[in-house]
Amino acid sequence: MTETNLAFTVLSTPLAALLSTTAKPPQISEYHGALTPQELDAPASEIAALATGAAAHDLGWMRRVDVRGEDRSRWLSGMVTNTVTDLAPSTGSWNLVLNAQGRIQGDLTVWREGDGLNLEIATNQFERLMAHLEHFIIMDDVELVPHDSTGETAVGLTGPRSGEVLTRMGLPTPADAMTSVRVEWNGLDLLIARGYGVLAPHYQIWTPLAGLTRVWRTFSTAGAQPVGTAAIEAFRIAEGIPTYGVDIVERDLPQETSQMRGLHFSKGCYLGQEIVERIRSRGAVHRHLRQLELDGPLPEAGTELSLDATKAGHITGATELVLGSGSRKFALGVIRGEAEVKNQPLCYTSGTVAGTARILAEPPRL
Repeated sequence: MTETNLAFTVLSTPLAALLSTTAKPPQISEYHGALTPQELDAPASEIAALATGAAAHDLGWMRRVDVRGEDRSRWLSGMVTNTVTDLAPSTGSWNLVLNAQGRIQGDLTVWREGDGLNLEIATNQFERLMAHLEHFIIMDDVELVPHDSTGETAVGLTGPRSGEVLTRMGLPTPADAMTSVRVEWNGLDLLIARGYGVLAPHYQIWTPLAGLTRVWRTFSTAGAQPVGTAAIEAFRIAEGIPTYGVDIVERDLPQETSQMRGLHFSKGCYLGQEIVERIRSRGAVHRHLRQLELDGPLPEAGTELSLDATKAGHITGATELVLGSGSRKFALGVIRGEAEVKNQPLCYTSGTVAGTARILAEPPRL
């Protein structure tokens, strides 16, 4: 579960509010700073939909912000770690946001639609990142304009067969990750984007609130299984995709996260770039976030990893996936360089029971 910024009130997402009025309202829990359904079906059924089928889920915890003004592209490029000025229309890039010391302040996605730029930010990072970005609007013709969160929301489709669901709904399917398309569907103006995925395609559909009920119900009739955040979190760890505030924290440097997809080394200057470039040109960092497969009990976040009785790192999150082929356990963990180079199983203890963790060189096959 992600960290909570106690400076704001945690509100239900539009989908959570909608489902709370049904005959069997789901259990609601906090996720990325919003209250959203935790489970919508049996856990094994939800995991199966994500791993082998199509899963419909809430993305109402995301916020969008338009970046306006004549200087928007140049200014935004100077604030984030990935490309902005080279984005083609209807494409996006995932970015880290750094301070001058190169430490990670958060993450966001930049999308270009036509000549416009907008940001996607998780609710629990929204106020902090907005304050950080606005602090650096000095003599620039730039304005950050949040979308009205009462006027739109997002829902997701994830899984190897999620594209088939979109096709049955009569909607286009973006073929490549980090691309989007806008379409009119049953009188609704929808934005369909394909995000980053490792084990399955990830689609997000932005809809006016007035169309949420219709979109959500059509997901089911088109073959998608509703799932909650518990399954989404489990699948995220199995994919090895980190979350800011859990697997990535403020003290981290970009290269320590192993998320090179968020860095662009020829885009020009940006806040924190000097540190990023120094690491790249002068030497590696001394620890990395890595994906692990576990043999043993399921450990809690913060569990220490060791090698030859020496501390080798710690686990940031772990999960167990019950699949048709059996149960498998995965984790994300920060591993010290001297332990990683030995390429040996790491040891941990959960309670009084010992287990081992193997660093994965590539994503698992489920």
